[in-house]
Amino acid sequence: MAMEESLVRTPPRPSVWQRSWKSVSIIFESRIATVGLIIVAFWIIVGIISLFWTPFPENDSMFTQQLPPNTIFLISFLIAAAGVIVLAISNVNRYIKIGGIVVLVLIEAIIIGWLLQSPSPNLLGTDNLGRDILSRIMVGTQPILLKTDLPPMTLGNYFIIAAAIAFVVSFLGPVALLSALAQTGRRLYLFVLAGAWLAVSLILLFVLPDTIQLGGREITIAFYTPFFMTLAILYVGIFIFGWIRAKPLSLSEPMRAWTISLLVAIGLAVLGFSNLLQSIELPPVSLPIGVAIWGVIGSLVVGSILGLNAGYRGGWWDQTIMQGLDALIAFPVIVLYLVLIGALAGAEQETRALVVILAITVTGTPGVARLVRSLTLDIKTRDYIRAAETRGESTSYVMLREILPNARGPILVDAMLRVGYAIFAIGTLGFLGLGLPPPDPDWGTMVADARQFIFANPLAVIWPAIAVASLVIGLNFFADGLREELTRYQK
Repeated sequence: MAMEESLVRTPPRPSVWQRSWKSVSIIFESRIATVGLIIVAFWIIVGIISLFWTPFPENDSMFTQQLPPNTIFLISFLIAAAGVIVLAISNVNRYIKIGGIVVLVLIEAIIIGWLLQSPSPNLLGTDNLGRDILSRIMVGTQPILLKTDLPPMTLGNYFIIAAAIAFVVSFLGPVALLSALAQTGRRLYLFVLAGAWLAVSLILLFVLPDTIQLGGREITIAFYTPFFMTLAILYVGIFIFGWIRAKPLSLSEPMRAWTISLLVAIGLAVLGFSNLLQSIELPPVSLPIGVAIWGVIGSLVVGSILGLNAGYRGGWWDQTIMQGLDALIAFPVIVLYLVLIGALAGAEQETRALVVILAITVTGTPGVARLVRSLTLDIKTRDYIRAAETRGESTSYVMLREILPNARGPILVDAMLRVGYAIFAIGTLGFLGLGLPPPDPDWGTMVADARQFIFANPLAVIWPAIAVASLVIGLNFFADGLREELTRYQK
C-alpha cells in the first residue's frame, strides 16, 4: 500500500511565470486580438521612443535633424522585429504568420525607399507652420497612453486634494444612515428632508447677493453656492442625528469611519490652507499613464462601486443609483463633455488634463455601472454567495471579494473598449479646441489646425486622423478578440 502511494506523484505546481503566460496566451488564440495587440503595441513603442528621440523638435519649425536618417531605419527595424516576434510566438496558423511577416517586410522596404528617394527629410511632411508631422504624431502618443502632466502646485494644494478625497469618503456615512432609515420604512422622512434642502437652496439662490466683501476682497457668489451651503447644514444635521441613533440603527462602525474620515479631511484642509505649505512650490509632476487610461480607470472605480451596490443591495439603493445614472445617460455625450469642461476648466490651461480625466470619468460611469449591476444580479444567486452570507460575511466583503473577482472578465474587456472611446473623445475635444493644453501635440488639435489648409496640404490632416483611427481600431480588435476567447474559454 505504501509502495502504491509512493508511485502516485502530484504534478508540480506551475510557477508564477507559467501561470502568467497561460493567461496572456489566450490573446494569441484569436487572430483579431493578435492584430489588435500588434497595432496597440506599435503605438506604445512609438510613444516610448518619442520620450527619448524624435526626428525634429515637435513644436519648432527648425529643419535640423537630431539624428541621421539611418537612425530612423534602425528604429523602424526594431519595431518591425517586435512585430515579427509577436507573430512568431502567437498560436495563429502559419499562413497568417507568413502574411504578417511579409507585410512587415514590405513596410520596412517602403521606409528604406522613402529615406533614399525623398528630397525632404520630413517623412510625413510638415504642417502649415513648418513643424514636422511625424515628430508631432509621435509626441502626441504620450499624453494619451504614456503620461499625464499635472500642473505645478504648492504642497498645500496637494494636502487640499487629499482633504477633498477624505471628505468624499466621509459621505459614505450619510449614505449608510439614509439607507438604514429607508429600510426601516421612513421614506417619507427622506422625501421631506430632500424637499426641505431643495426649497431652502432655491430661497438662498434668490436672496444671496452676487458678490460679498470678505477680508477686503470681493468674492463672487456662484449659482451653485446656495446648494452647497444647505448641503453642508444638512450634512451636520445628519451627522448629529447619526450619532444619536447609531445603536438603534446598527450604525456604530459606519459612524466611527465617518467621524475618522471627517477629522482627517478637516486636519488636511487646515494644513493645506496654511501659509507655510502654500508657500512651498513643487515642480510639475507627470503620472505614469495617459489621460485616456486614467479617465477609464476612474469610470471603472466609480461605476463598479455604484453597480455593485445597486445590484447586490437592490431596493432603495438600486432605484436611487440607477435613476441618477439614467439622468446622466439622457444627455448626449458630447454635450456632457462640453458642459463639464466649460464649467470646470475656466481660464486655467494647466488643469485641462485633469478636467478631461474627470469628464471621461463622469461620462463613462453610467455604462460601467449598468454592466456591473447586470453581472451582480446574475452572480449574487450563486451558491458561493449564499455560503459567504451564511458565514456571516459583511456586505462589503461579499461585493468586493466574492462578486467583483468573478465579474472581472467582462469588466476588463469593456474597459479596453472604453479606452478606445476615450481616445476618440480626446481627439474630438481637441478638434473643438477643448482638448489637452499646449505645448503637447494633440491629434485632434492637429486636425483642427490643418483643416483650413486641407486643399493646399492634405497630408497634415490625413496623418493625425489615421493615427487616431488606427489606435482606436486596434483597441477594438483587441477587446473583441479577447471577449470571444474568454467566452469560448468559459464555455
